[in-house]
Amino acid sequence: MTSRREFLQRSAIATIGLSFPVEEAPPPGFLDLRRPPDGIRAQTATGDQRLRAVAGGGGRWEADDLAVIISDIPGALRVELASPSIAVQRLQLRWRGHLERTRLLLGDAWERGYGDLEWRGFVPDRVMPWYVAAWDGHLTHLYGVRTSASAFCFWHVDPQGISLWADVRSGGVGVQLGQRVLSVCEVVCRAGRAGESAFAAIHAFCTNMCSSPRLPPQPVYGSNDWYWVYGRNSAATVLADAQHTVELAPADANRPFAVIDDGWQPDRGTDKAGVGTWDRGNEKFPDLPGLAGEIRRAGARPGIWIRPLLAPADAADTWRLPRERTVLDPTVPEVRAKIGEDIGRLRRWGFELIKHDYSTFDLVGRWGFQMGADLTRDGWTFATGPTRTTAEVIDELYRTIRAAAGDTLIIGCNTVSHLSAGRFEICRIGDDTSGREWPRTRKMGVNTLAFRGAQHGAFYTADADCVGVTNAIPWEYNRQWLDLLARSGTMLFVSLAPDALGAAQRRDLRAALATAARPQPLGEPLDWQQTAWPTRWRLMGEVQTYDWLGTDGAAPGL
Repeated sequence: MTSRREFLQRSAIATIGLSFPVEEAPPPGFLDLRRPPDGIRAQTATGDQRLRAVAGGGGRWEADDLAVIISDIPGALRVELASPSIAVQRLQLRWRGHLERTRLLLGDAWERGYGDLEWRGFVPDRVMPWYVAAWDGHLTHLYGVRTSASAFCFWHVDPQGISLWADVRSGGVGVQLGQRVLSVCEVVCRAGRAGESAFAAIHAFCTNMCSSPRLPPQPVYGSNDWYWVYGRNSAATVLADAQHTVELAPADANRPFAVIDDGWQPDRGTDKAGVGTWDRGNEKFPDLPGLAGEIRRAGARPGIWIRPLLAPADAADTWRLPRERTVLDPTVPEVRAKIGEDIGRLRRWGFELIKHDYSTFDLVGRWGFQMGADLTRDGWTFATGPTRTTAEVIDELYRTIRAAAGDTLIIGCNTVSHLSAGRFEICRIGDDTSGREWPRTRKMGVNTLAFRGAQHGAFYTADADCVGVTNAIPWEYNRQWLDLLARSGTMLFVSLAPDALGAAQRRDLRAALATAARPQPLGEPLDWQQTAWPTRWRLMGEVQTYDWLGTDGAAPGL
């Protein structure tokens, strides 16, 4: 943690001027952000404050008792905030420049994609979380913040320049830092290279944004039971699922996973909303450690799902989130201790993969597609007060889960992407696919893999979600989704309804699981700048074309 005195000492040095690397002239249309911004403003409860650059240098900006310091660090621009008495909500850093050459822009998602990602022209108030790609017809220029930021950062781009917005609120109010200095984020950018595709440029930039990804030692693949039982599972269905997965998987050293999803916990209830007790199974799961052992003896690796922030009925009032009393507040030390105990217990029971879910929704009360620039409703903060940003609170939660899990693999589902990178081995990069509706799988799955697949191997192992092998979805469509996932180099999980495993399904599943069990080059969408559901892909060195729509096209619905 930086002290205020250290901050002021560094500010004095910065007034001499920033020393940025001298390189060859950037290509036309690229706005180099490795220089002081042209303007900074802070949003507070009482209105906007425009900061002034301190005379004699571009490093320190001030307004009343509020200061921002911009410093040059290797490969990036560091942004820090000091505000001893003013509660700050957001910072805006603005770089002016000529971006008229830009044809299309693509941003990321706060947590998951919801079938809504696409290349678009200028929409000046479009919220583009974490990073943005700007394509001029030949080159792809990139602007972003490094992972593990202490703020929720997003970009606005227009023909006259680029704005970085850093949301430093604590819940729905401004953060109150006191004497603490906040390291807000580290800004990075990358000029496009001749001859590289937009996808390759984004993948390279993702590796720049995350210096230390935490990756599994070998490809992750297998089954998850959600999309054929939808919570109506039992020890018997789980073991049958594991046995089917092992039968269809290759007989090599990289064993498939068999994951127990929602449905095992006590008080799961007919309303499909389990109560947050995780120290035992319900009547359908009388012996979870024993079941993990049976899955392992069947030849699979056991995995399990948990919703760590759901408050049990007997949770103390002081443990509950002020915004939503059915949710635990992770700023409370006893809550973090409970979460660590719950995660550690699953590991001790013998589960080799833990999928934790719902934490972003539970904390902010909104899904990613609802968050926009507001993230959450105004006027609330955490039980321990507004002294830390929401991003800092979430990072501490993730570190608690990571420490308790040890070497157990972690899937973050509904987790904040840029804060998951480097913490968890796997991240669900899109919303749920389906074992009931093909249009949902097409919308969520295909779009997610195309527009966020470049994060695979750079941030984490990317999980674009399952293939729901059921009789409700025509195999002519599902087999294509299966083939794309298997050959994409990302993670492949399947949900296997026993009555849907005919000869064709078994043949295709065996081939797909054998491919997914081995490392493959990262698949690349080729027509993704023309469509939200790319049909042409480069996979394992070949171009493959898929038909997601059939002859009738799309129907109204999702």
